[in-house]
Amino acid sequence: MNSERISEILKNKELHDIYYNDRPVWIQEVDNNVAKVGFVDNNEEKNVYIEDLYENNK
Repeated sequence: MNSERISEILKNKELHDIYYNDRPVWIQEVDNNVAKVGFVDNNEEKNVYIEDLYENNK
């Protein structure tokens, strides 16, 4: 994923299926090329590179 797509997702009110290492996440904030994400399946939070995030395009 790239920073332009992250900005589109954050501005959009729709739900997006975003993943990190096959685990669903939501993006909490972005700082340059690092995103703070929360994992949907538990309370874990992690800072990850935005290029490591991807969408599930069904």
